Amino acid sequence: MPFEPMLRALPFLPPGVPADRPPKLLDALRAQIRYMHYSLRTEQAYVHWVRAYIRYHGLRHPAEMSRLEIEAFLTWLAAERQAAPATHGQALSALLFLYQKVLNIPVPWMDEIGRPKSQRRLPVVLSIEEVTRVLAALGEGTPNRLFAELLYGTGMRLMEGLRLRTKDIEFDRRAIVVREGKGGKDRIVMLPQALESPLRAQLAASHRVWTVDRAAQLPGVAIPNALERKYPRAASSWAWYWVFPQAQLSTDPRSGTVRRHHLLDQTFQRAFKRALADAGVHKQATPHTLRHSFATHLLQAGYDIRTVQELLGHADVSTTMIYTHVLRLGGGAVRSPLDNLVASSALFPAAHPAYPVHPAHPVHPAHPVHPVHPAHPAVSSVRYPAVSTPSSVRSAREPQPCYASPSPSPSAIRHHPSVPAAAPRCLSTPNCAAAAISVS
Repeated sequence: MPFEPMLRALPFLPPGVPADRPPKLLDALRAQIRYMHYSLRTEQAYVHWVRAYIRYHGLRHPAEMSRLEIEAFLTWLAAERQAAPATHGQALSALLFLYQKVLNIPVPWMDEIGRPKSQRRLPVVLSIEEVTRVLAALGEGTPNRLFAELLYGTGMRLMEGLRLRTKDIEFDRRAIVVREGKGGKDRIVMLPQALESPLRAQLAASHRVWTVDRAAQLPGVAIPNALERKYPRAASSWAWYWVFPQAQLSTDPRSGTVRRHHLLDQTFQRAFKRALADAGVHKQATPHTLRHSFATHLLQAGYDIRTVQELLGHADVSTTMIYTHVLRLGGGAVRSPLDNLVASSALFPAAHPAYPVHPAHPVHPAHPVHPVHPAHPAVSSVRYPAVSTPSSVRSAREPQPCYASPSPSPSAIRHHPSVPAAAPRCLSTPNCAAAAISVS
């Protein structure tokens, strides 16, 4: 077959594949992804999109297809499946990797296809009161409650918290070392003082599970890269054990070894979703929302944005700037002119001393409704948010009509008193659009 030499050019063959015959396409894809040290989630996503691409074209081999087939598949994703721009871009990246790295086929027409333009959205943020209700709904003293408090108290991502090892918690320094975060980067975050005692209790419970595993002579936990071969006893040591171990054993998706894994992300996600419903929080929130709330509440407390950037592990401060939207409460702390109108009640009869406010929308205590004095129905003292002194708000005066005809001269008025004095003429000026319209 014409594509066999392409697959033979892999840097290594997957385990169990004879060297005298080429591997299957998806096995070759997995081997190349692992050769490039991509994450397991990236491997699963790329395999999914390549399989969908092949099935969409009736099980044809990708080496027999090119630009037209890729465009047809991506168009189907965007038009029929209504995939988001991020999903569209991920599928395109998977096909690019397949053609360039696995099949070794150049794609000079890639620039003509183009990538979808991603739309930047504001993150969902919970208020402090909402965070309190969600944490209470998770149950007092449960591992899910402790884990949620850890995410909110440190700003860690979901998988960063689940992959915590016992050696990464330093009580003396009041610090937690986050290993191999997003982009393979390490960082240090604070250890909340309120979680010191619960974390010690969780480590004691985890140590009991570790003791049972050692008594059963189970394989050690998964450790990164070739450390298991370099340090054979490291995987079975207490230092590398999980802070949040799973209750049941699981099978390693790559090696096939049955061992103890950390708490599954789906397990906590389902518990968090139930807690949102029980707490009455009607927002599209996920466990990652706790990280957004951590950054937002730190900025509200007055911490420097550079400090928040370091705690979140962002490479660019522009990524952290997305959280500054909460500092501009109510459209940049600008008071709506409707609130000023309600406070002045200038356009309402004196019989109604204050504009009626619907009970479902009470006036904020900082901006109460000021009753209008009967003697001065058109003037009231209103204090604006950005001004410390009161400001007088007066009702607009109806302007006199403007006429294009010339006014009679003063001599004509003296000789002919019956000639009425015309209204003053409005001159058309570049800075007076209303006058220009009336003149015309």
